[in-house]
Amino acid sequence: MNIPSYIIDFLDFIFFGYAIAAVASYIILAIISGFETVNYMKKNSFVNYTKILSSPISPSISIIAPAYNESLNIVENVRSLLSNHYVNYDVIIVNDGSKDDSLEKLIAAYDLVKVDYLINNQIPTKPLRQGVFKSTNPAFEKLIVVDKENGGKADALNFGLNISTHKYVACIDVDCLLLEDALQKMVKPFLESTDEKVIAAGGVIRIANSCKIKDGKLLDINLPKSSILRGQILEYLRAFLLGRMAWSKLNGLLVISGAFGLFDKKTALEVGGYDTKTVGEDMEIIVRMRRHMEEKKVKYRVAYIPDPLCWTEAPDSYKIFISQRNRWTRGTIETLKKHKKIGFNRQYNALGMISYPYWLLFERVAPIMEVLGLIYFLILIFGGYVVWVYAISFLLVAYLFNVFFSIITIITEELTYHQYSKKGMGWQLIKTAFTEPIFNHPFVLYAAIKGNFDYHFNKKIKWGEMTRKGMSSN
Repeated sequence: MNIPSYIIDFLDFIFFGYAIAAVASYIILAIISGFETVNYMKKNSFVNYTKILSSPISPSISIIAPAYNESLNIVENVRSLLSNHYVNYDVIIVNDGSKDDSLEKLIAAYDLVKVDYLINNQIPTKPLRQGVFKSTNPAFEKLIVVDKENGGKADALNFGLNISTHKYVACIDVDCLLLEDALQKMVKPFLESTDEKVIAAGGVIRIANSCKIKDGKLLDINLPKSSILRGQILEYLRAFLLGRMAWSKLNGLLVISGAFGLFDKKTALEVGGYDTKTVGEDMEIIVRMRRHMEEKKVKYRVAYIPDPLCWTEAPDSYKIFISQRNRWTRGTIETLKKHKKIGFNRQYNALGMISYPYWLLFERVAPIMEVLGLIYFLILIFGGYVVWVYAISFLLVAYLFNVFFSIITIITEELTYHQYSKKGMGWQLIKTAFTEPIFNHPFVLYAAIKGNFDYHFNKKIKWGEMTRKGMSSN
């Protein structure tokens, strides 16, 4: 195989330049996140959250939790949502056409009866099935359960927006464990804002597998033994501790985790609620809300809270893990394509000139570039063009940077929120930092490439499988 030297030089420049740009962006975001985390902790060390808890004028919040075949966790997780230390909120469980006994369990556990309830159908959704339920027990007066025909998670969230009567809505996965002070901390950016409107806020999501949970409360934090789960813990720590804090500072957040986010309901309704035609509804609604505010020329921001607020069950098998990451990839592609108008468009300020280009280049394109780089490397090997000293050095540096970045994340966690405080946990996570690039990343890459393929050639595939085992049993 004879390849002209100028082609090899050009491709070397492209792949090496892309790698340098990606590494530089990660370092810059990590530095900004570090400074912002320190400032946040200093500032909030003087905050008295009990004032927010006890104040009768605290903003009203509806927690909306879609549920589909969640019989295993439903009763305990609703109990968790009802245990929040906040004065002015309700909990709306939207049973989205479940085929199991989720509704029956809720009726029995919370003394539910069917009631007539006014629903403001501002957003089209699937209709009610059995109706709306409230509890006859005063202890559960904050609970509203809706039973509707199946329409998917986005449709269920839209129904929750329609039925909610409060100013803000907290959208959460019903299988998640919400910490008792989560609403107090999440509402704080909305209260502090004076010269700009906060349209949404997100917090840190942690992995609950192997943790001890009882009666809807997190009692003990443990590290799972499985490498796939420990790898995901590192992924989440990197994303939330060394990524989103920086994007919040730059006012460039494009996504709030679907597991838990707080939204200004009026703005969410103005943009038409969640898009039921995408599998990445959590990212898409944020981009659409931001685009809406930019086009209205209204000063706004999307806030981020670095405190651990919500614990969720992560996939513990590679099959489900790949399905989840496949869906994330397809959701990213759909959102970027739908809102391509904002890309590299000065009219949209940081949203168009920083956030969108970053997600396009280093999220959307990254797995494709990685696979193309591997193919190019194989071609060079078979053509006899590889200088092995340089090639091995490059691969080693890439591996060590990944490890180093993970270790920095672990140290940041240790110095800040220190959730993994048991003896030896830190060293276990450091060990995982050395194995995660080898045992987890190939599956992440495969899922991303499969997601690209499925988006373009397998239109029948929808949301994706996520089988739960129940956090209380971990």
